Amino acid sequence: MRTALLLRHGQTDWNAERRLQGWAPVELSERGREQAAALGAEVAASHDVDEVVASDLARTRETAEHVAEATDAPLRFDRGWRERGFGVYQGLPYAAIQERHPEYDLRENSIVGLPATPEGAESVAEVRGRVLDAWEGLHAEAHGTVAVVAHGGPLHFVLGDLKGLGTAESLRAGRQGNCAINEVRRNGDGGFRIVRENHRDHLG
Repeated sequence: MRTALLLRHGQTDWNAERRLQGWAPVELSERGREQAAALGAEVAASHDVDEVVASDLARTRETAEHVAEATDAPLRFDRGWRERGFGVYQGLPYAAIQERHPEYDLRENSIVGLPATPEGAESVAEVRGRVLDAWEGLHAEAHGTVAVVAHGGPLHFVLGDLKGLGTAESLRAGRQGNCAINEVRRNGDGGFRIVRENHRDHLG
């Protein structure tokens, strides 16, 4: 793989309402569909994409379909790029989680939050391991330019790993807006460098 475009999905109603989405089958909002169309047009105008890979959840599927159609690239889905599963807390407002279960808020409580696992959910360590396995597999097997449509958490883990950050630090670093573009290129030594991060000029 020469270049990876790491893309976040478009906005959903739950994003706007600040609800924990996890693996819920939440589709894009009308605004999210507009964002996904703009993302596809931007990626097609700036890169020759050889493949689109996406999380298999509804919001990433729909966003990825826009990107694949605009770039005329084949599309496949990979569960490894899913957001963290939040089990019984899926759908709750972020504010309620922060108030009732501060151990799950890594921006405030990284030491306790790392191993904490909601009922029927994944720990942060499990998610990070899953995502980085998907990333390793991608750059070992893919060729040319690959667009990956994923979620905020997985994108933070990959970018944080490239920066040499720990798990909690990766989640606290920067921001990933809806339909943001992160561009990563391979160096001559086989490593990767971040060229663009949270780029959203295409959204107006």
